[in-house]
Amino acid sequence: QVQLVESGGGSVQVGGSLRLICRATGDTPSFNSMAWFRQAPGQEREGVAAILARERYNRTLYADSVKGRFTISHDNEGETLYLQLNNLKPEDTAMYYCAATYLYPNPNRWYRSAFDRNEFRYWGQGTQVTVSS
Repeated sequence: QVQLVESGGGSVQVGGSLRLICRATGDTPSFNSMAWFRQAPGQEREGVAAILARERYNRTLYADSVKGRFTISHDNEGETLYLQLNNLKPEDTAMYYCAATYLYPNPNRWYRSAFDRNEFRYWGQGTQVTVSS
């Protein structure tokens, strides 16, 4: 089993920044991919950013809505995940969830799966991000 705990959420004004952190404990060698998803009230959970860790190559994926504003990264052990959120907008307001799983590292398969929430086995409880104008 893997436990994921998020932190770093909060309330900021438009244009502000936050840094989300997700710490993994437990059977951490069981996953090679981590991602941030978000869910706003009344909307489906959507992928924001994903990263392939502990493989020969690092690989990242971003939702179009956050490209150039958000940056996903992890520590050397691949057990702590970060999401730097810059130039925040009101539409970024949501609960942000950290997720981890094993995905086949083949590029075609990984990019198809990295935002599929059904592929992710482990989930955190979420951290709230609120952006006000």
